[in-house]
Amino acid sequence: MMISLSLGSGINADDKFQNDYSKKLVAYYDTFGKDSSALNVPDGNMHLYGGFFEIITGFANKALGFEETDLAYHNLRHVSSALLGWTAILCTALLVRLIAGWQAGIMALIILLLSPRFIGDSLMNPKDIPFAAGYMMALYNMAAVLNRMPTPRRWNLAGLVAGLAIALAVRAGGLLPFAYLVMFGGLHFLLKHGGFAAFSNGKLLSRYLLVVLGAGAAGYLLAVLFWPYALQSPLNNPFVALSKFADLEVRIRVLYEGENIMSDKTPWHYPVKWILYTIPLATVAGLVGYLVYLPKLLKQYNPLWVLMLLFAGIFPVAYIIYKHSVIHDGWRHLTFAYPPLAAAAALFWNELARQFSGKKALQYAVWAGMSVLVLDSAAYIAANPKFPYTYFNPMTGGIKGAYGKFETDYWGISTRQGIEWMEKQGILKAEMEEPVVIATNMYYSVRQLTAKYGDNVKVKYLKWERRCDDAWDYGLYPTRFLDGSTLQRGKWPPDNAVHTVTAGGVPLLAVLKDNGRNCSLGTASLKVGDWETAISMLQKEVQAVPDNELAWGNLAQAYYNANRLEEAKNAAEKALDISPDDMQANNLLGMYWMQKEDIGRAKMQFEGALKREPSNAAAYYYLALIARAQGDDQTALNNLLKAIQVAPNFKAAYELSAQIYEASGNTEAAQQFRAAMNQIR
Repeated sequence: MMISLSLGSGINADDKFQNDYSKKLVAYYDTFGKDSSALNVPDGNMHLYGGFFEIITGFANKALGFEETDLAYHNLRHVSSALLGWTAILCTALLVRLIAGWQAGIMALIILLLSPRFIGDSLMNPKDIPFAAGYMMALYNMAAVLNRMPTPRRWNLAGLVAGLAIALAVRAGGLLPFAYLVMFGGLHFLLKHGGFAAFSNGKLLSRYLLVVLGAGAAGYLLAVLFWPYALQSPLNNPFVALSKFADLEVRIRVLYEGENIMSDKTPWHYPVKWILYTIPLATVAGLVGYLVYLPKLLKQYNPLWVLMLLFAGIFPVAYIIYKHSVIHDGWRHLTFAYPPLAAAAALFWNELARQFSGKKALQYAVWAGMSVLVLDSAAYIAANPKFPYTYFNPMTGGIKGAYGKFETDYWGISTRQGIEWMEKQGILKAEMEEPVVIATNMYYSVRQLTAKYGDNVKVKYLKWERRCDDAWDYGLYPTRFLDGSTLQRGKWPPDNAVHTVTAGGVPLLAVLKDNGRNCSLGTASLKVGDWETAISMLQKEVQAVPDNELAWGNLAQAYYNANRLEEAKNAAEKALDISPDDMQANNLLGMYWMQKEDIGRAKMQFEGALKREPSNAAAYYYLALIARAQGDDQTALNNLLKAIQVAPNFKAAYELSAQIYEASGNTEAAQQFRAAMNQIR
């Protein structure tokens, strides 16, 4: 089932970096290290990740003759991801079976199989799913090996080594199960063999050390073989990579609880709420029950493994909160922590059913209760097999309740469905009289999916807020990076949408059609200072597409430049009605009040604009102008410094800083700012 679903998945936006790394890795091993491009990948620093998944799929694609522009190339990767997702599910179920028997194991399998987020990621996530597979393979085999000490099965020893190796050969965080092995190996030795008195049994101690350290060393060595960067310094570079991730984390704009904020500014509960709102209710209820039943579970089963599930699921989440780590895209970075949580939930449901083993009716009621609580998530997978990872549980009112408050298709995989619709409509076909120009902020996936049309399809990368910067025929835009309030108030998709891809009744992606190219022509005229042409073109655009906030914002700018202040104010307010976070419109309103000499309202406007978008350099600059006019040079300089920090090439901020320092007699500082400004091209 998972393989079948994976063949219908779109292309993950991160695959741009993954596939580039895959090609570099194949070249590295093909040339026995002569091609060293995999050792330092500046764009994304992929060399700090292990290459297990990329090497396996890269060589498989090469052997089969698939190119990156072939859908088969991506299908092979998706099938491989699905197989690893299945491996994670299988190992989780086997671990629960080891703890509490087959019934409990099957319950864990069902919960995971009907967890849309985990299944959805399994279809196309080449980082987090392979890591989860290695993590769970290591945990299951760790328990199986230690349970049979001092004579573990060879199969489980091999599985332990493989799990450790896969986890570390995907990302540096794979060092975590190595630490688990030492910790739980030591605890098992003490708890099973009489505490510290066991140290007197040298033969037993040496056996534990041989198994734990031997499996750890073998797993480490195997992982390093799949990681060129680590091969350069096996005992140092994996730890260097682990330490560097804190500095290299990508900071992007995310939608959380209805607000668009930067990922490094998210509150501590960001991962907790994301997990709580997007896992099946059976898991939520099961986790609560697990905590309530914990004393009973510790007595009924091996307490070490009961606690290992809790630790393996909770510790990574708690550690990220403690470290204030930057995470985004929901909780995908914590995907590996979910299977242990699902396993813990399964233990509760099994124990509840076991309590009524003598009363079949009550036992059936327990199974029915668990079934009811996975019904919603099962139905979502069935209804949205292309992108089940967009699921939200009934605690948020489903995806409809979460829409505009949380990200949905943050990877933009729905672009595939948008392109397939264009193909069905005959917009894209083998022979086209004129080339079709497609604008999108998901360039990589759209480019790969339309590569078969050659030069007949031209793809342009345009951010949503820059989509009027160039001319195009059709636009493919998911909801990613859109203003949350715009989505909540039903201001999207815009009026020029000719098709939407939906899930659970809400739009994930809009296919837009441009008629007349008025917005791009008006924007181009605005840039060259032709205000009247800009006004004419942009007026046509807002008549045709009344909810185009960019056209309204640019029209406001053109009116302002043409000294038509009241019309500028009205146009800016219309832009903000559609998109309250629009920087240009917010700044224009502030400038309007400055022109009206209402400094109080101007200041409030710019301060409000900064609350909505802290990277608004122009707002800092105008606040500096206001402060200087009021004789507060220090506040002016503070705001200018902030403007320069968020926009290092903002020449006007350097010049104004220099003027303030000159006026105060600090010519040295003024010269430094002008020297810095003159170096900007």
